Amino acid sequence: MVQLFVRAGLAKSRKDAKRLITENGARIGDVLVENAGLILSASDLQEPLKLSAGKKRHAVVNLED
Repeated sequence: MVQLFVRAGLAKSRKDAKRLITENGARIGDVLVENAGLILSASDLQEPLKLSAGKKRHAVVNLED
């Protein structure tokens, strides 16, 4: 989960992404991310995911073949 926020450009580093999650600023869709160690599988990425960091920063993640 941490790496996903970094690669999407919503966090500058892994440490920044962990802090974002622990401070309840990270969301997938409209669901709060509470576990920084959460691992998504390829089936979770079949449809585009909306990531949010705070109220104003958003990104859409697609899995390409």
